[in-house]
Amino acid sequence: MNRPPKKPQASATKLDQLVASARQNREARERDYREQALKLYPWVCGRCGREFNLQNLRELTVHHRDHNHDNNPADGSNWELLCLFCHDNEHQRQEEAARAKGGAIAGAKGPVATYNPFADLKAKLGQQD
Repeated sequence: MNRPPKKPQASATKLDQLVASARQNREARERDYREQALKLYPWVCGRCGREFNLQNLRELTVHHRDHNHDNNPADGSNWELLCLFCHDNEHQRQEEAARAKGGAIAGAKGPVATYNPFADLKAKLGQQD
């Protein structure tokens, strides 16, 4: 039995709805654990100690210690509050550690460079040990 091909617009619309729904669910989930974390912990960055108030609270983020955003225990044991700068630094450190171990990093393109331009610098400069 031959069926007519599906209309591309209908599937595109369905995909747009699915993506919008997924974003709304993620935002609601993030809102929930952020609100819980802000009730559990003092409004202080867990790394640098910077204190926050209502005027700058948007700069305080919830960091997942195990880097799994779906692991949100009610006791907050997988969370720590970090300022934007410390949060970015934590994720950068994680990426660098993964690169050092030769691991793949989400969003990384291509192989990691391993060439060391200074490996034989002494020889090039004509110095002896």
